[in-house]
Amino acid sequence: MIAAFWVLAAIVIASAVWTVSASKPVYSVVALLLNFAALAVLYLTLSAEFLAVIQIIVYSGAILVLFVFVIALLSSGVSPFLSGPNRVPRIWLPAGIVVVAAFAFVAYAVAHAPRSIPPATGTVGSAGVFGSVADFGKALFTVQLLPFEVTALILMVAVIGVITLGGEQMREGAPRDERKVERAMREAILREGKG
Repeated sequence: MIAAFWVLAAIVIASAVWTVSASKPVYSVVALLLNFAALAVLYLTLSAEFLAVIQIIVYSGAILVLFVFVIALLSSGVSPFLSGPNRVPRIWLPAGIVVVAAFAFVAYAVAHAPRSIPPATGTVGSAGVFGSVADFGKALFTVQLLPFEVTALILMVAVIGVITLGGEQMREGAPRDERKVERAMREAILREGKG
């Protein structure tokens, strides 16, 4: 069981790094799918079948499809994206500070964590057992309600932003009113008639 945890942990970390560092957005989506699947298997090893199924249905099924549609919408513009200035040299220092701080927090948590956690006894799915529907629902709608709602708000704002950006790109390629279209058609007909 320990070997499975370490293999799954390596897959989760590697796929997360691949998601962020992929050269194309579609590759990032594939890496994110691998990450979600590895997390679902990790939940299964913890006897949290409900969380594993929700991980596959909600994240791999709904959220990932949303990301694919967003990528398709952004890629449908008529003009190529302009490349901006190279910001990588300036981001290394803040990113390094954040990574060191995260590792410091993890080290502190591991050092101060209890050495052994008594396993919850009972059948899988009954109340009071890790991963049960009752405990998951209670935690989601009491203790974790604010992060749950903030996540939904962030996803909604991201979708609205993508639609706004994609809509502006699609509008730039087409004439803005019908008079311009009619004028262009008349000019084309006159050119053909003269030639």
